[in-house]
Amino acid sequence: MEKKEKAGLTGHIYVDADACPVIGIVEEAAKEQGLSVTLLCDTSHILYSDYSEVVVVDAGADAVDFKLVSLCRKGDIVVTQDYGVAAMALGKGAYAVHPSGRWYTDANIGRMLMERHINKKARRANKKNNSKGPRKRTPQDDRRFCQSFLRLVTQASIEPQGGID
Repeated sequence: MEKKEKAGLTGHIYVDADACPVIGIVEEAAKEQGLSVTLLCDTSHILYSDYSEVVVVDAGADAVDFKLVSLCRKGDIVVTQDYGVAAMALGKGAYAVHPSGRWYTDANIGRMLMERHINKKARRANKKNNSKGPRKRTPQDDRRFCQSFLRLVTQASIEPQGGID
């Protein structure tokens, strides 16, 4: 595809788009860099885009996650909030980034998965689900993600094999 030539990225950008707060930032950056984007969502979160390809999968536990992992390849970039999806993408040689801007890497994904497991056990043991959810996203959060995402695109262009340590 001609879109990929400008940045030198040989892969593709996949976004786990169900409730993803950075779709607009990813699309804007991709347009500027001439990159292709695929947004994946389930039937309860149907999206429309003038720029990206939108793939809609059946609503079901982890249906979007499994579809995204089946599509991504070595050197692709995956945007996801899901540590499990990030781990599987890294295992395929793709790059992965959280909407906070934090890069998932081979060096940090094991710790992140363990922390998620421990926190889930603590919530279950507490039997009170007083979780307030994530804090409200700010313009500073968006700027931080955009800067991090553009650095990741540059990194992926230089080293298209994937796998940041």
